[in-house]
Amino acid sequence: MKKFTLGIEEEFQILDSDSLTLRSHMSKIYEGGKVLLKERIKEEMHQAVVEMGTNICENIQEARDEVSYLRQQVIELAGAEGLKVAAAGTHPFSHWSDQLITPDPRYDALIEEMKDVARSNLIFGLHVHVGIPSREEGLQIMNVARYFLPHLYALSTNSPFWEARETGFKSYRSKIFDKFPRTGIPPYFSSVAEYDKFVEILVKTNCIDNGKKIWWDIRLHPFYPTVEFRICDMVQTVDEVICIAAIMQCIIAKLHRLHQKNQSFRSYRRVLINENKWRAARWGMDAKLIDFGKEEEVPFEVLIQELLEFIDDVVDELGCRKEVNFVYQMLEQGSGADRQLKIFNETNDLKEVIKYVVDQTSKGL
Repeated sequence: MKKFTLGIEEEFQILDSDSLTLRSHMSKIYEGGKVLLKERIKEEMHQAVVEMGTNICENIQEARDEVSYLRQQVIELAGAEGLKVAAAGTHPFSHWSDQLITPDPRYDALIEEMKDVARSNLIFGLHVHVGIPSREEGLQIMNVARYFLPHLYALSTNSPFWEARETGFKSYRSKIFDKFPRTGIPPYFSSVAEYDKFVEILVKTNCIDNGKKIWWDIRLHPFYPTVEFRICDMVQTVDEVICIAAIMQCIIAKLHRLHQKNQSFRSYRRVLINENKWRAARWGMDAKLIDFGKEEEVPFEVLIQELLEFIDDVVDELGCRKEVNFVYQMLEQGSGADRQLKIFNETNDLKEVIKYVVDQTSKGL
């Protein structure tokens, strides 16, 4: 089977060891890690965020090794500075206005343009790149893969709190990000030429300086030969990261296979997919999502089972059955949001919640 390579980016929270609030100390970790990790460690706009990105991985096992290694490194680098690291889509009680912005002309320009919308965007995501044979095919695959975004999103929900409030959402992160332009489910594009023309108009009219300023939930990457999934909250454990990445890789491989046979999966309108995205954000794995083919509500577990059946014939060829099957454990234990809420309901203490997230971040390393 064609190599559907993987690249995984994780955005981590940097915390004060005692108060467990966000600390704008990323530069200390970045300076320490740059020599050893080179391109795999990146600064972000807020100094309380550090991004770790894997090398290009040939398969899911390689991806697990890389993700585990990078988590280990970032935890050690933070520990050396008296800091801790947490993996969740938002911090339960820190306030964005207390955090410093990284000095960089790029970020200065973004703040100048978007003001508090950019400053308040203190959120943490998981981004997964899957290699594609060509941009043309990548675009067709992206059009269809949009349907599965809410399924993946529900699995990853891990941001139920914002500024010391229980939001009522399993993922409040996307509600914060929605304030940005060019976010959410992308529209349907009939060809690469149409897509390129769209980007060209945005660049020409000074909306963006390049395609990276298009922050959709899934995108044809402007510089790499990949489809990039961007919808997920940052998840707590390595097992969850790898399970979600494996399912994404299988979706791309399966859609490629159908494409090769001149077959396809129905492409649904963005407005319909958005209904499922909303439900996934609000209820996570407890959501009833809409089966647009049957035109009825279906419990999330049923749709996930259908997704697993849909990708089943590529799982063994990609060598990721064990990783994909971890989804059953995720259904049983609940998403990161479910587990955060459980701790809060037991203790009524958000500090206990973030303490739990810190422990989960190093689980299995």
